[in-house]
Amino acid sequence: MSNLNNNNDKGPDMKMPKFNMNWIYLLMMVVLGVLYFTSGNSNSSVKTEASYTQFKTMVLKGYAKSIVVNNETNTLQMYVKPEHIRDVFKQGVDQTGKEPSVTVEYGSVDQVEAFVNEARQLKKFNGDFSYENKRDNDFLTMIIYNLLPIFILVAIWMFFMRRMGGGMGGGAGIFSVGKSKAKMYEKGNQITVTFKDVAGQAGAKQEVQEIVDFLKNPGKYTELGGKIPKGALLVGPPGTGKTLLAKAVAGEAGVPFFSMSGSDFVEMFVGVGASRVRDLFRQAKEKSPCIIFIDEIDAVGRARSKNPAMGGNDERENTLNALLTEMDGFGTNSGVIILAATNRADMLDSALMRAGRFDRQIHVDLPDLNERKAIFQVHLKPVKTDETLDIDFLARQTPGFSGADIANVCNEAALIAARHNCKSVGKQDFLDAVDRIIGGLEKKTKIMTDAEKKAIAIHEAGHATISWFCEHANPLVKVSIVPRGRALGAAWYLPEERAITTKEEMLDEMCATLGGRAAEELFIGRISTGAMNDLERVTKSAYGMVAYAGMSEKLPNICYYNNNEYSFQRPYSETTAKIMDDEVLNMINNQYERAKQILEDHRDGHAQLADLLVAREVIFADDVEKIFGKRPWASRSEELLEAQKKAEAEAMAEQREKELEAQGTSLEQKVKDDQGEVKELRS
Repeated sequence: MSNLNNNNDKGPDMKMPKFNMNWIYLLMMVVLGVLYFTSGNSNSSVKTEASYTQFKTMVLKGYAKSIVVNNETNTLQMYVKPEHIRDVFKQGVDQTGKEPSVTVEYGSVDQVEAFVNEARQLKKFNGDFSYENKRDNDFLTMIIYNLLPIFILVAIWMFFMRRMGGGMGGGAGIFSVGKSKAKMYEKGNQITVTFKDVAGQAGAKQEVQEIVDFLKNPGKYTELGGKIPKGALLVGPPGTGKTLLAKAVAGEAGVPFFSMSGSDFVEMFVGVGASRVRDLFRQAKEKSPCIIFIDEIDAVGRARSKNPAMGGNDERENTLNALLTEMDGFGTNSGVIILAATNRADMLDSALMRAGRFDRQIHVDLPDLNERKAIFQVHLKPVKTDETLDIDFLARQTPGFSGADIANVCNEAALIAARHNCKSVGKQDFLDAVDRIIGGLEKKTKIMTDAEKKAIAIHEAGHATISWFCEHANPLVKVSIVPRGRALGAAWYLPEERAITTKEEMLDEMCATLGGRAAEELFIGRISTGAMNDLERVTKSAYGMVAYAGMSEKLPNICYYNNNEYSFQRPYSETTAKIMDDEVLNMINNQYERAKQILEDHRDGHAQLADLLVAREVIFADDVEKIFGKRPWASRSEELLEAQKKAEAEAMAEQREKELEAQGTSLEQKVKDDQGEVKELRS
């Protein structure tokens, strides 16, 4: 009982103040302030220097109010009368102050005294004459000139250490470098993004909505013996909406949301990344249930190297180990769900990808035709569009575009329309925006000779001709010889969105790509550097077919893909490499000869197409159809559209039938009733 009473007598525990870098900064400011305010004379009046001769002249003119002599420094101060301030300083009292003075060096005090007495006799000076034997503050001068640069250097060093150390403000500085830099968003905060703002990606959105439902209604799942998933990984190409989905989760969940990037863990100091991981999860546990979102997790979750001397990074691996332990270790993280996003899922460590850490992998792929239509509808809401604008047409013109690309198209179209002083954004503005993004800005100022323009037209006409007569080549949209970006000419195609690609389809695309070089050789008689990009694409495609897809005759059904990042050896021998090179060369040469044969068969049409290009600079698929006739093969996108229209018509018919059934009368019954009425009238 005595111990208890003693503890109570002590009262509440005294909290010691924590060390803070602001104390050092405050102390430095106080010292510098004291030195400043104690240095020299506090008088704010103007001081100037003059020679002894000038001093005697001013005294004899009656300018002197008082004279103070300092024997230590052999100088004197002559204070000027207010009515003569302008005569001495050429300024008024407002600029010089009430007691301006003139500093004069003298040789002998006796000489000064004799002169002052002489001036008194002449009645030119009747003021005070005194002595002030005081030395200047040499100690203060030493501090200012010697120690002040050191203080400045220390302050600069501390400033940069705060910046490099990732100080969190409020005086955190280098001593809180291991603190988490995650931004926390509470319920009702500034995040206003919801699932309504996420168009397309129906499957990914459903998976993420389930996570939100887990947090809102956990009992619905735990009653059946289920467990709330610990993490979900959003995987997909750049710009597909992974971060947008995470923002929608933050806006819909209604729980604390921690957001940070994978690069925020990485720092120049050893052990900082692991410390920030632990601090992040400590904060999350205090706020549970909550969500942690790590964007670009491949910056910290990359696969660990088996050989540390060959590309390993101990600091990054320590950070990854801390993340693995916090996600699924001996400690419990109940109520904490981890969301992560990356476009490099193949580079992540296998321990991070296992169930129990990231239970789900949500694939956020490039949008298909219907999803692009929905994305256009979202991004076109703030845009003043023309009433005749066809969103289906825009969706067909942007295959392979991500959500970010579509948003960029809408913005560029609005800028182009504003540049042309249009009141609304029309179809042509969107087409120009797509061309601007794909091909680059038009360079109409680039000067070309007639021969160069003719050669470019022959090259681009070669692409158009062969793509028209190859069944599986992408349908042509338009051809232009107006320079764009680094290209002197371009041909626009509508890429087929195929689920799988056959060997014949890849060969047709290869043949169409080589059409420009083949046309140069056939119709000009020489080749140029204009086909460099075509050759690069063809070579990559051919090596992919041989080495990865197993589409060669001598190396069938073999894939030599190597996922080992730190391997310096190819997964095949030198003999196999020679066979690959031969197969690639043979494949490309065969398609090149095929391209020349197609061009030879349609020589006249190609010539007409090239001449039309020279005359008009831009031609469309309709112009090509007038020369070569209608293309005998329908594109895959047209087939999909026809199937979609058919499905919509069937759905409308079913809806109509249901409406009639709801009214209590079927179509057949209605017909029978009408027939009965006719019989009664006849009788």
